[in-house]
This record gives sequence, structure tokens and C-alpha cells, in this order.
Amino acid sequence: MFFLTIQFWFFKRIFGLNKLSGKYHQYNIIKLNLEYFIAKRLITAKDYKSSISAPIIKIAISAIAIGIIMMLVSVATGIGLQQKIRDKISAFNGQVIISNFDNNNSEVTLVPISKKQDFYPNFKSVPEVSHVQAIATKAGIIRTANAFEGIVFKGVGADYDWSNIKEYLVEGNLPDFTKSLNEEVIISRYLADRLNLKLGDSFNTFFIKEEKGKVPNSRRFKIVGIFSSGFQDFDATFIIGDIRHIQRINKWNPDQIGAFEVFVKDFTKIKQTGNQIYEQSPSGLDTKTIIEKYSYIFDWLQLFDFNIVVILGVMILVATINMVVALLVLILERTQMIGILKSLGANNWAVRKIFLYNAFYLIIRGLFWGNLIGISILLIQQQFGIVRLNPENYYVNQAPVYLNWGYVIGLNLLTVVICFMVLLIPSYIITRISPVKAIRFD
Repeated sequence: MFFLTIQFWFFKRIFGLNKLSGKYHQYNIIKLNLEYFIAKRLITAKDYKSSISAPIIKIAISAIAIGIIMMLVSVATGIGLQQKIRDKISAFNGQVIISNFDNNNSEVTLVPISKKQDFYPNFKSVPEVSHVQAIATKAGIIRTANAFEGIVFKGVGADYDWSNIKEYLVEGNLPDFTKSLNEEVIISRYLADRLNLKLGDSFNTFFIKEEKGKVPNSRRFKIVGIFSSGFQDFDATFIIGDIRHIQRINKWNPDQIGAFEVFVKDFTKIKQTGNQIYEQSPSGLDTKTIIEKYSYIFDWLQLFDFNIVVILGVMILVATINMVVALLVLILERTQMIGILKSLGANNWAVRKIFLYNAFYLIIRGLFWGNLIGISILLIQQQFGIVRLNPENYYVNQAPVYLNWGYVIGLNLLTVVICFMVLLIPSYIITRISPVKAIRFD
């Protein structure tokens, strides 16, 4: 078959492809894929695995595989950590907070605002807003027989979206504030352990009045649910109950609240949406996104983007260097074959394509094993959470995974394109090989 292919090549060069007919026409497909045909024969040859280049080829394939594993893991865990922390902050604070200017960025409501706003309950003037809910906060102290803890009581109402909190509920149920005022609250696992409280227990909470010399207000609450967000700042601070308790303690009207929590449809557009919300809100109200409120956390999260880029660059660099070395060894090992092909009339680009096909095969093999191992690791972590993290440092209990086929395909294409582009350079050495010297090469 090989000699028929070479024969066809000569006929093509002498007479031209369009003049060929009859039995030679059946080899048209072979000629059009001659470089691929030769590359395939080289790969499937029996002496391929026992050749001098075999160990270097295995190293190159391993480098590609390890590189894609590292890239998949770094991107999946980096984006996963960013999204998980962002979701936790949003669940306990909303994504845009509308409050009175006089609150001075305090976690505790100092000056109430009216619930009667044009944007409540539906923010129709800003289409990107998905939900608006009213809340109020007040500082207090939980006192038990053996311990006490300072807390922030977050009051919510019937409009509160519990779906954001539900995934962090580890025990019990969510309270129901759609009917009459009740004593039900949810508390964090952290506070429950420190206060020796469990599901179904009741406890006293004392709320200090702003006026000096006044006796603190006391309220007794019952634990109906326990949550654990893994976010120490929230778990050590908040308990969530009925907003009407705060309204009564502060002697507010039923339409007075502490702030509005706003959720947006697309978090990537939160800055633009936040500006629109500010423009559409009354002049006496202040708006702030969680990126502004927790800037120290989001600045820290942005470092992950830089780390991911560095890891991607290093891994692709290592993979391409190994592929370049492997390609040069393949060329050196097949120098005589290159001379023979050139003496038979093959041009430089045709010979280069043979080795590029060979290198492409090695890249695909490396990507196959890298993707298989990398995606398996991510799926195992996603399902079983084997890799644990310290929540005091990372705000999560386990390494979160965001597995998206879009970036998986993108990373593979990026690796293939960059490696292939870089390999064009060392393949240029083929143009410098003389047929006469190559055939005599030993």
C-alpha cells in the first residue's frame, strides 16, 4: 500500500491530480492524507514502543496529563470557592443592601426606614432585581445557666426567601412567620455548642435599650432549627427570628424596618445593577453591594483569579516544553526517513505535517488520561468532600467544586492550540535537513 501511495505521488507531480483516472483515482484519498497515513504507520509500528524515544514520549504524555489535571482542579476549586463564599455572604446579607444613611455601616439597625417604597415588594424599574425582602437587626445577649454570648438578632418577615438559608440547615426546620408572632428562631451550630443548647431548647435574650438607665428588654425564644454556614463571621453572630419582635422592642410602627435586602439575577453584573438601584432609590436611602460591604473578602477572592492564571501558564509551559523535546527526539530518530521522503519529492511542509500529526496524537493521549483522572477527582470531591478546609481561613468546611463543561472544553482547546502553535517552531528543523546527508545519517 505504501509503494502504491508513493507511485501515486509521482504521477501527481508529473501529470497533475486532475489528469489521473482509472485505477490510480482510487488512491486519491490516500494521497490527500499521505502525511496522516505515514504518521499512523509510525505510531502503530511494532518497534515504536521499544524505540529510543519511547521513554521521552511517555514523559511528554504524562506531562500533558498532569498539566490538564492541575488546570482542571485549580479552575474548578478556584471558581467553586469564589461562588460558595459569594453565595454564603448573599444568603445572610442579600446582594444589595438598602438602608438609612444614618446607620453608619453598622450591622445593627439604628434608624428605621419605611416599608412603603415604590420598589417594594417588586423592583420594577430595575429588571435585573429578582427579589426584595425587609429585615431589621438588633444587638442582644443570650444568657443561659452556664454561659452567655453576644449576638445580633436578625428579624425577618413573611417576604423572606428561606431558599438561600435552607441548604445550611443541619437540624430541625425553618420557622414560619406568615401567621401570628411566635418565639421560633434558628441558631448556628457554633452558638448552640458554646451555649450548650440543642434543638427544642428555649433561652432568654436581653436587648439593651438605646436610652441610658433603661432596663433591657427580655425575650424568650425557642430553637426550631440549627444552621451551619462554615462562615465564622455569621455563625458566631446571627440568630434569625421574627422581625415583629424588633418592631415591638424599638416601638416602631408595623411599616418600619431596618433595611431592604435585594437579590439580583446575574451576580456578574452586580456593580451595574447596584448603580441602577441607587439611582432608582429615594435620596434619603443608601445602597451598598456586598462587594463594597465585604471588600476585604472579595479582594482576597480576586487573588484566586491571579493564582489560576499562573497555574494555567506554568502547566501549559511545562507541557509544551516536554512536547518540544519529544518532537525533536522523534525528528532526530527518523532523520533517515526524512531524507528518503525528501529524495522522493516530498516538500518540507509535508514532512513537517507527519511529525505534527504524531505530536498531535501524543497530545490527545495526554488529554484523554488527564481529563479522565482530573474529572474523576473533581466528581469524587464534589460527592464526598474528601478534601477538608479550615473554615477560619477559607470560610468553607470542604473544598468546593464547580464543574462546568464549558471551561473543561475550553482548557482542552487552549492546550491543543498552544501546544500545536509552539510545535511549529521545532518542526522547522526539518527544512534544514539535507536529503543526501540524512540518508547517510547513522
